[in-house]
Amino acid sequence: MSFEQYRSAFDRDGFVVVRRFLAPAELGDLLRCLDRFVREVLPTLPDGRRFAGVRPGSETPEQMRYLTTDPFFRDYARHPTWKALAEALLGEEAGARAPEWFNKPPRASQPTPPHQDNYYFHLEPANVVTLWLALDPVDQGNGCLRFVAGSHRRGIRPHGRTDIPVFTQGVSDYGPADRAREVAVVLEPGDVVAHHGETIHRADANRSTRNRRALGMVFTGVRCRKAGAGRPSAP
Repeated sequence: MSFEQYRSAFDRDGFVVVRRFLAPAELGDLLRCLDRFVREVLPTLPDGRRFAGVRPGSETPEQMRYLTTDPFFRDYARHPTWKALAEALLGEEAGARAPEWFNKPPRASQPTPPHQDNYYFHLEPANVVTLWLALDPVDQGNGCLRFVAGSHRRGIRPHGRTDIPVFTQGVSDYGPADRAREVAVVLEPGDVVAHHGETIHRADANRSTRNRRALGMVFTGVRCRKAGAGRPSAP
């Protein structure tokens, strides 16, 4: 599958939506493997590797890492469709980090502060893209992602500490001008939104009765190197 037609919008806005990125059958296989991971693999992991971002007193996770302890997800990091989209957007060969599962549980989640992924990644050049696949219907009611169009062209903004687990740093000078350029991205299961590593994005808390689950993978171009020592590492 060719994704070259999405490159111009990605370069202009710093994000792009690909509808029906996964066909229903393939999405169904992925969901079944995630359910199996939660049922069979997750209980065998050490406590520190089970969940990230769990609110005190809650067993509802907002992030699962270490999916690659399972062979399906270890291989999934090399999925040709994901890789093809990432390389079309970045314009060069790219490699994937391990996939991660995200959720905003119904009426129990916190907002995701405005941030730039490359503030955590420290990559130069910032030729990095996150592919975020919706596993549930995602809309403004359950905390869809909101992107500041064109913000990837303005470099890394100042970040300050937040009280949010996982996303411990947020853009500290985020203001009305940023909110005026926000685009709320509504997705159906199987749709993907791809965003540049320096695009500012955030999400509201999930105030609905529905989950907001997603699978994400970060791809970095072969020219990327670590830089910017002194900033926090990726969450």
